[in-house]
Amino acid sequence: MKGIVFVNNEFVAAAEARISIFDRGYLFGDGVYEVVPVINSSLIDKENFLQRLEHSLRAVGIGWPYSKERYVAILKELIDRNDLREGGVYTQVTRGVAPRDFAFPDDCPPACMAFTLEKDLIHAPLARSGVSVVTVEDIRWKRRDVKSIALLGQCMAKQEAVVKGAFEGWMVEDGFVTEGTSSTAYIVKNDTIITRPLSYSILPGIRRKSLLRMAGEENIAIEKRAFSVAEAFEADEAFLSSATTLVLPVVKIDGHIIGDGKPGRISRALRGMYIRMALDESGEE
Repeated sequence: MKGIVFVNNEFVAAAEARISIFDRGYLFGDGVYEVVPVINSSLIDKENFLQRLEHSLRAVGIGWPYSKERYVAILKELIDRNDLREGGVYTQVTRGVAPRDFAFPDDCPPACMAFTLEKDLIHAPLARSGVSVVTVEDIRWKRRDVKSIALLGQCMAKQEAVVKGAFEGWMVEDGFVTEGTSSTAYIVKNDTIITRPLSYSILPGIRRKSLLRMAGEENIAIEKRAFSVAEAFEADEAFLSSATTLVLPVVKIDGHIIGDGKPGRISRALRGMYIRMALDESGEE
């Protein structure tokens, strides 16, 4: 591992970063995380990131390790120290270090860490070709609105997708798509975007929030409802969104060609809108 990372109040070389074996994140997956895209060395969708992190922390009863202002300053300094132009920042907060016990410890200060990821977000080749997904069983816990670091269910589902030769897995429960293993799922039918409504069943995607707002501003019809696997096969187009993919067209689901097998008009338009918003937010023309 290379670069500089942030671990519990210190910036250190990645190879030298250490955490306690008694950190509850390590023992129980007792923590939450976020991934924030970076474009032109700037955090994108910053306010939405802070809102979702606050939701996750409150849901599991972990306090903020720093003020929001300090938190953002740490991430910006991390970007500067790694000279990151484009990619993302991963950051997580755990309940902290305490003797192993299932019950939450008293007076345990939360632990925090962060590192950067370099990735081509704007000119990603997969945005031009589109990606394939396969459906996988949703075996996760019931509070999926919390961005928990306990991701074994998602990892197992992603590995199943990779073994099947797909870019992503769309998780299915009772015949309906919930979301991707690391993304939000959408289909388009008759010029209408269809995506599952927010609930405990899915993560409140930050890109989802921004994309649906922009779609509404462009008078693109939206239906917030569950859609079945059969509906997905018959969609005019499909796409996914996440922090490190922004928006990617889906051109194949379980081997079924979607639409004409090429990135669809609405998914391409939404990707363009989001990139323009991100560039504007970063101060780059």
